[in-house]
Amino acid sequence: MVTVGAVAKQFGISRSTLLYYERIGLLKPGGRSNANYRLYNDKDVKKLRRIMRYREAGLPLAAVGELISGKMRSPEKDSALDLRLEQINSEIANLRKQQHIILQLLGKAGSPKRARILTKASWVSLLKATGLNEHDMHRWHIEFEKMSPEAHQDFLEFLGLSSKKISEIRTWSGKE
Repeated sequence: MVTVGAVAKQFGISRSTLLYYERIGLLKPGGRSNANYRLYNDKDVKKLRRIMRYREAGLPLAAVGELISGKMRSPEKDSALDLRLEQINSEIANLRKQQHIILQLLGKAGSPKRARILTKASWVSLLKATGLNEHDMHRWHIEFEKMSPEAHQDFLEFLGLSSKKISEIRTWSGKE
């Protein structure tokens, strides 16, 4: 069994975080020392590991509590995680838009390299350098659309293409 301080250090969290988790019923220590100090057993540490994993995924404590308590059944669990994934995808799309706007505002001083993004021009240039012609690139888009339409959409957004251009590409990618 280990103390509050040792568990906090192991997980890189504060002692007060552990005490808060106890106060809200999320994680109660498995025992007490003779001096009445909180002690955590292996089961508690494993539970905290699960809590931390869900927190790293950005789930709120209320959802984490339901997930680790077993009250949430598998379809509900998947739904909670799916919802968080949708939120993250939306946040990423918004950040991409902001990134492209900042590059536009920077003008000539803004470099896609500084933003760690590929532009449509640099992507096409890369594909041509590897020997792909227009027909090959069209096939690439068709296969991407077939295998993962959502990822294809994300990729096109990542390139900074307009909604209209993305729609056009996805439309002709759906045709063989």
